[in-house]
Amino acid sequence: MREDLQAFKTFLTEERGLSPNTLDSYERDILQYLDYLEQSGVVAWSETGKASITGYLLSLKQKGRATATVTRTVISIRRFYQFMVRVRRIDHDPSIHMETPKLEKRIPQVLSVQEVGKLLDAPLASSTGGFRDKVMLEMLYATGIRVSELISLDVESVNPGLGFIRCMGKGKERVVPLGQIASGLAQTYIDSVRPGLLKQDKQENALFLSHLGTRMTRQGFWKIMKRYAREAGINQEITPHTLRHSFAAHLIENGADLRSVQEMLGHADISSTQIYTQLTRSKMKDVYDRSHPRARIES
Repeated sequence: MREDLQAFKTFLTEERGLSPNTLDSYERDILQYLDYLEQSGVVAWSETGKASITGYLLSLKQKGRATATVTRTVISIRRFYQFMVRVRRIDHDPSIHMETPKLEKRIPQVLSVQEVGKLLDAPLASSTGGFRDKVMLEMLYATGIRVSELISLDVESVNPGLGFIRCMGKGKERVVPLGQIASGLAQTYIDSVRPGLLKQDKQENALFLSHLGTRMTRQGFWKIMKRYAREAGINQEITPHTLRHSFAAHLIENGADLRSVQEMLGHADISSTQIYTQLTRSKMKDVYDRSHPRARIES
């Protein structure tokens, strides 16, 4: 059964062109499902049915897994069974007609413009590492790209002179504007700072380098960002995605149209972008309640 999982992963890599993170997610979901089946005494995929899937999803819910996790698992299992039917390893797809749990769309966590300013000013630009960190934070907020897209950038992905970057996300390339501040910092970093991080005996195309001269990792940048958040006096727990949310919310708050924001974020469906309008409406209601003399009944 495990060899089928390897064939599935090869199929996703070669024919679907999915990102490494997405591939790892699919593999992890199916491996956990396979562990459940093996513990239940199942020895072949042909022995599985709708009851197998339902039982597994129920076990996830009993373990307190989030709705988003269960939903992602259903998607992974569906795609796996579709592949198995396609390569004729099984005769029918037991995942057909299975309902996907409805996700509760939570309002994203964002920083205020003032908080973003404090965070971007936290790195000491006088040091090589500090300047690199400042450019990474500035670029995240200036473009709204995902942190995985940020660390995947190569030097040739950035054109500070024309003010744009090219990044790959969800298997597609898109061009995103880069503001004047971020463009200027990026140019200085490429010309004067990055060479100090690059090891002379190594060829490395990555734009952002660690102290070892290798491509910055997602985990490494997350630790860096958390440190600067503390130094900036930001008490709420933030992630690199917080700057992406803040980018979108601030654009919409200042009049940007949804379609443009959708394109910059790389959202396939505009409903993913519309969540930020809810945040703007929520802020509007707070402002109204605080400001209008007859918004509330005085006690």
